[in-house]
Amino acid sequence: MAEVVVVGSTNADLVVEVPRRPSGGETLLGSNLALHPGGKGANQAAASARAGAATRLVGCLGDDDHGAFLRRGLQDAGVDVEHVHTVERPTGTAIILVTPDGENSIVVSPGANSAVDVELVERPDAGWTEASVVVLSMEIPAATVDHVATAAAARGIRVVLNAAPARELPADTLRACDPLIVNEHEARIVLGRDASGFEELARGLLDAGARSVVITLGVDGALVADPDGLHREAGRVVEVVDTTGAGDAFVGAVACELSHGAPLRDAVRFAVAMSAITVGARGAQSSYPDRPVVESLLAGS
Repeated sequence: MAEVVVVGSTNADLVVEVPRRPSGGETLLGSNLALHPGGKGANQAAASARAGAATRLVGCLGDDDHGAFLRRGLQDAGVDVEHVHTVERPTGTAIILVTPDGENSIVVSPGANSAVDVELVERPDAGWTEASVVVLSMEIPAATVDHVATAAAARGIRVVLNAAPARELPADTLRACDPLIVNEHEARIVLGRDASGFEELARGLLDAGARSVVITLGVDGALVADPDGLHREAGRVVEVVDTTGAGDAFVGAVACELSHGAPLRDAVRFAVAMSAITVGARGAQSSYPDRPVVESLLAGS
C-alpha cells in the first residue's frame, strides 16, 4: 500500500537559460533547450519517494514521447505509476526560463493534466483511498482538487495541499488542509486579503479554517502555524544554481515525513534541508537527493 499518494500533474519541462527575463515584445537568445521531467504532482511524488515513502502518483500522460519519458523518470525515482493513465491529449508541458541567479519564470500548458477529473478519481480503482497522506496541488482541475481534499479528509486521510498556482479555496477544501503549504504570494491569494506579515498571514489562514499552515520563505526557511502556535524554521545558506522544483521537493518531503508519523515541525525541518540541496543542481526531479544525503546534512547542522 502506498503511504503517500499524489493526485497531480506531470509535465515535460523545457528549460532555457537566459541572461535576464525578456521585456514585452523583446526577443532574447538563450542556451540550448534542455528537457527535464517535471510537473508539480510528479515532482512531489518523486521527492516523497526519494525521501523514503512508498509513493504513488495518480495522473494522466499523453501517448507521446514526452509521456514515455516522464513515466520512465517516475519509475526511476521509485514512484508507483500504476495509476498514471494514458489519454488522448498531449502530455503537459512547462516552458521554463532560468536566469543567472537561479530564479525561474514558468508557463504551463496543461494538456493531459486536464483529464485528471472527478470521474477519474472516483473510479473504484482510483488508487488514493487507502493512503496515509494525500498530496494535491493546482495544476489539475480545481473541481478535482476540491473533491479529493474533502473526500480524503472525510476518510481520515491527512491532506497536504500546495495551493500553487494559487486561487481562493472553498471553505470545505481549506478545512481539509493539514497542512496548507503556500509561499507568501500564494498565501495572500488564498486568504483573499492583504496582511502585514507572515505571522498575520498564517494566523489568518488558520482562522479561515486550515488545520495547519506552512508558509515557505525561500532562503529564509519556513513558518509553521498550527493549534500549538507559530514556529520559524531557519533556512540554509547554499549556492543557488536552479530553483526549479525546489518548492515541490519541500512538499514531497513534508508528505513523506508526515506519513511516517513525524510532527509537522520536524517534517518541515527535513523538508527545508531537502529543498536546500535541490537548488544546488539543475532541473527538478534530477536534483532531488535520496534520504541519506538529507540526513547527512541534518546531522551536520
